[in-house]
Amino acid sequence: MGLFGKLFEKENCAFCGKELGMFGKKKLEDGVMCGDCQKKLSPWFSDRRSSTIAEIREQLDYREANKAEVEKFRTTRTFGENMKILLDEDARKFMVTGERNLAAANPDVLEFSDVTGCSIDIDEDRREIMRDTENGEVSYVPPRYEYSYDFDVVINVRNPYFDEIRFRLNSSSVDIEVRGNIQPRPENNIQYREYKEMGEEIKKALTEVREQVREEAAAAAAPKTAMTCPWCGATTIPDANGCCEYCGGAMG
Repeated sequence: MGLFGKLFEKENCAFCGKELGMFGKKKLEDGVMCGDCQKKLSPWFSDRRSSTIAEIREQLDYREANKAEVEKFRTTRTFGENMKILLDEDARKFMVTGERNLAAANPDVLEFSDVTGCSIDIDEDRREIMRDTENGEVSYVPPRYEYSYDFDVVINVRNPYFDEIRFRLNSSSVDIEVRGNIQPRPENNIQYREYKEMGEEIKKALTEVREQVREEAAAAAAPKTAMTCPWCGATTIPDANGCCEYCGGAMG
């Protein structure tokens, strides 16, 4: 079979068995999958073409198990506009999604301790504003420039299928017009300040909960030392609640 014939060769999705033509194939390293099965993968996953059937099957199992985590998720705090970070502070978990129907979207539920870093990426773009004349577009005197700003949140995580969650805070660019060679002062723009503060708030929230979880894990792993109970005088190691194992008194 020549190259042209192979292009139109029918193949089956490795996961649901659907027969696929040329335009329905989503290539894997050692097979193909259909668009419907691809939609079940994490939205933060980007290595499909270099993944094997076995690796994709593992992820689909993970994504199926994630549905139960979404169902148990109880939002206590929310950050963002179109794309939102939802925190479940009681379960110490979070998710990032722009969808309202969480059950249908099945956003990845991550632990606070999965966060390895968080940053705000502010992208600046400059273009000259021209004016129309009989001879075509010419520069203003002095020149005018429009600066556009976009705000991305970048969350680095530990996950078998992705290590970064990147999303845009603003739905449209923040534009600032400047005349001449004057450097723009974007902080004077209300929208710019709002998105920057929103990004910093997200960064602070994720950093704080990550550090809290890590400090508690370190404290739990630290070797326990015997103490004298101030209530009953017994020498004992405080229990998980910091109380005497004999009389139940607080050892604080």
